[in-house]
Parts: sequence; C-alpha cells; structure tokens
Amino acid sequence: MDYLSYLLIALFLFVMFKRFLLIKGVTQITTTELKTELNNKNKQFVDVRTSGEFKGNHIRGFKNIPLHQLAQKAAKELSKEKEVIVICQSGMRSQQASKILKKLGFINVTNVKGGMNTWS
Repeated sequence: MDYLSYLLIALFLFVMFKRFLLIKGVTQITTTELKTELNNKNKQFVDVRTSGEFKGNHIRGFKNIPLHQLAQKAAKELSKEKEVIVICQSGMRSQQASKILKKLGFINVTNVKGGMNTWS
C-alpha cells in the first residue's frame, strides 16, 4: 500500500508540474518590465480576462480578447509577425493563452507573470 501511495503522489506531482511548466519559447516578464514595453508600437498587448474584468480595470493599450475567444479571434485580430504580450488577473490564464498562441503559430509570445494582481 505504501508503494501505491508514493506512486499516486508522484503521478500527481508530475501532472501538476507538467500543467504549470513554463511553455517553451514563451518569455516571462514582470509588470515592472512591462512598463518599459507599453509605448512600443511593434508589440501587441492582449488582456485575456473576461470583458467585465477588463471594463473594471485595465492597462491602456491592451486589447481585450477573453481566453475562451482567443483561438477564434487571434488569427483575425493579431499579427504573427509582431510580439504578443499577454496578461490576465494572476498569470494563469495568460499562461494558457501563451500556449494557445504558440500552437497557432505565433513565434514571439510574452507572458506577464503575476498579471493585474501585481500591477500598480
């Protein structure tokens, strides 16, 4: 029974590690680093929170494309040639969004660690 418990714990840790593992090819920046990027016209800024969250508080220059709509709207509204900087509330949804964008062929994707929770 002890071996089974260890096996289940190891499996659980593996799944959690795999789920939250940083995505290959996605740059991670802090909100402090983001502040230096906001005036760069060669970058695209995407907030993947819900419309309600976005309306409540957002960073000027960010386009709201909720995570559940990203796969459908990305090709129409974003350029694969420009870097995409993604933010959400805590960094979890933007991490998922980064993975989606990479799968869609976006080459230069950046995730904002900590999201709006760390924006001041």
